[in-house]
Amino acid sequence: MKRVHFSFSKSISRRSFLRGTGAAIALPWLDAMTPAFASSLASQTPRRFVSISLALGLHAPNLNPIEAGRNYTPSLYLSKIPDLLNDLTVVTGSSHPGVGGGHRAEGSILTGAPYSNNATFKNTISIDQYLAKHQGHHTRYPSLVLNIESNNSPSYTENGSMIPAEFSASRLFAKLFMADSKKAQRRQIERLKQGRSIMDIVAGDSKRLMRELGTGDKEKMDQYLSSVRDFEKRLGESEEWAGKAKPKVEMKPPVDIQDRAEVIRRKKLMLDIMQLALQTDSTRFITLHLNGEGATIPIEGVNEGYHGLSHHGLDEHKLEQLTIVETELIKTYGGFLRGLKQTQEASGSLLDNTSVLLTSNLGNASSHDNRNMPVLLAGGGFKHGQHIAFDQENNYPLPNLFMSILRRHGMDTKKFSTSTQEMSGLEMI
Repeated sequence: MKRVHFSFSKSISRRSFLRGTGAAIALPWLDAMTPAFASSLASQTPRRFVSISLALGLHAPNLNPIEAGRNYTPSLYLSKIPDLLNDLTVVTGSSHPGVGGGHRAEGSILTGAPYSNNATFKNTISIDQYLAKHQGHHTRYPSLVLNIESNNSPSYTENGSMIPAEFSASRLFAKLFMADSKKAQRRQIERLKQGRSIMDIVAGDSKRLMRELGTGDKEKMDQYLSSVRDFEKRLGESEEWAGKAKPKVEMKPPVDIQDRAEVIRRKKLMLDIMQLALQTDSTRFITLHLNGEGATIPIEGVNEGYHGLSHHGLDEHKLEQLTIVETELIKTYGGFLRGLKQTQEASGSLLDNTSVLLTSNLGNASSHDNRNMPVLLAGGGFKHGQHIAFDQENNYPLPNLFMSILRRHGMDTKKFSTSTQEMSGLEMI
């Protein structure tokens, strides 16, 4: 594609397009899109958050460096992405305080909510949804919640309800980039209007009920009404977007990969679409969760199911195959980071402005141990190129990392999950 030069005398819309014969491509973030009254370009560049979570963890001896600090020797897995080591931070010896339950702790990956087998356990809001609540109104989709094989996700609402994931690459692509017919747009707007009227009725009934409640119940109802008002606001914003054109991209509409064993290819396809979603500013907050399919992934040297390999019991033959699978998972993560790094914005690259977290609820899948979670954090405007090593026996609270990310987004958050402070050793640029 030829490089095109522009000269603007005033600010232009972020929703501007390059138009040609029958095609339109959304512009990236440009200097001219910064309002003339802005104090600095950096304050206007969007900040984004992406979480990629693995239900079956990553084998720690292959992932974690031995030495701490900035001059560590890359581990086996990190040696596969040597060009990205200065763009990411490895964190070891951290986990979510009070979270256990093995596989059942998947729901706490991004919430940090102390898990309990008690039937009364209630989850809390995940970091992606917390960000979307406060900053998601700038884009067509406040957030995207994705999987590659089911609707399971680590994304939770304020009420502790899981948000079902989209797991079809073709449906996701159509939602983001394929134009709706005029009829479909009208139908969507009408549904949104009906939804808003229902919320108005619910809010009215709730206010009448408030007069009959005690102090404690009034506080609960006030929280509920706040949620209603927030939902109404989102419906109104969705109505505005329904009539606007979607961005056009060069990628052809994908065909879903039907073979559930093709974990690596399905993950890569989703990551490709995720990059386009960020590049076109269709959303700024994305989660992608991999459940851990039990089938045999079609890679040379692998002849047993992925789930079974993760529960290796230190069997040498299983570990050899697991290493092959996880190496490919790390490579796809690296490919996603490279794509973001190569996409330039007015203030650095897309990666510079996007925090990309790779983690899991399991530090050791073979023993279902939720301590010592695997953690790689890339991009986002932090000083990377280091291994932050905490105590393997007395783990550091990982929710502190979430606080660092929230603060990097300019949020003056006093508390998130079980944390009230930022992560030690992780500094902003």
